[in-house]
Amino acid sequence: MRGGTSKGVMVQKAHLPADRAKWDSLFLAALGSPDPYGRQLDGMGGGLSSLSKVCVIGPPTRSDADVDYTFGQVLIREALIDWTPLCGNMSAAVGPYAVDEGLVRVRGDTATVRIHNTNTGKIIAARFPLEDGCAAVDGDLTIPGIAGGGAPVRLDFLEPGGATTGKLLPTGNVVDRLEVPGHGSFEVSMVDASNACVFVRARDLGLSGTEMPEQIEANATLMQRLSAIRLAASLRMGIAENEREAAKRTAVPFVGFVAPPARAKTLSSETIEAAEVDLVARALSSGQPHRALPLSVSMCLGVASKIAGTVVHEAATAIRGRDELLVSMPSGVLQLSAEVNRLDGAWHAVRGGFYRTQRRLFEGNLLVRAAALR
Repeated sequence: MRGGTSKGVMVQKAHLPADRAKWDSLFLAALGSPDPYGRQLDGMGGGLSSLSKVCVIGPPTRSDADVDYTFGQVLIREALIDWTPLCGNMSAAVGPYAVDEGLVRVRGDTATVRIHNTNTGKIIAARFPLEDGCAAVDGDLTIPGIAGGGAPVRLDFLEPGGATTGKLLPTGNVVDRLEVPGHGSFEVSMVDASNACVFVRARDLGLSGTEMPEQIEANATLMQRLSAIRLAASLRMGIAENEREAAKRTAVPFVGFVAPPARAKTLSSETIEAAEVDLVARALSSGQPHRALPLSVSMCLGVASKIAGTVVHEAATAIRGRDELLVSMPSGVLQLSAEVNRLDGAWHAVRGGFYRTQRRLFEGNLLVRAAALR
């Protein structure tokens, strides 16, 4: 299925081996990893982090949920699946999948499915239209990075703070001076909402913030610096105890850089004017510059923009007093909303919302090498 600007293999938990230890080899074979050529031609992956995902859907293990959703980020060149992060984009496919598979019974013209994401322990409420008892696909909603329109899926991430570390601000600070071995020190904001992220100013990296994914990836020094910032943040946030452990966690924390509104080009050669957006942002996903923005990173970005003093809030000064945030990214403009307040003097993330589209692309039997089942 396609969920937002990602694509992944959807599987019912009941159809998988009861021994969880066998899942990794099975899914690596199914997606075509590891592939030293980076193309995943021997599987269902697409050679990009946004196209190399698996979602396992099963009965709920919480009384306030309709289904459980376990996400796996399948690395492309390595024999590794990261089960730590949440994929927000693929979350858009979970509710429709659950309805169409008969895992959730619905009536009427609209369905609301409460999804328990087992990676983060958080609840996502998905609301979408129905057609003949199934999730509607056709519609007029367009999202950056996807050609054509689709039926809207409203996603509300409830109480997203502390999904990775247990704290919205893992260090207790809205901004920290992060020492990065071999690269100097950087002023960053480390925020944990839906997924833990570390945000740095584009100008502190010598960038404008409007760079395209190809430019970022071609800059070896920049890629090394961003990777080093991510590892240093992982240690500072308490996600990993040492650099080796941090390197094994290929997704969280995500690393991104931000800049104030600026004129920028998109991957489709359109122009985004500075007046059309509140913020410019770029992010890496599993070591690759993302061609849009990972939705969970966008969620964290939206929350960070409402926390006074963060580098994100600093860059997005025009949003004061508004829930909505318009973010310039490589594929276009992303619209999102976030509600953040202060409770007993501490910042608290209430919710974050997006609209996405989704579509079932194929259903049937996925063949893997027999060796993957041993």
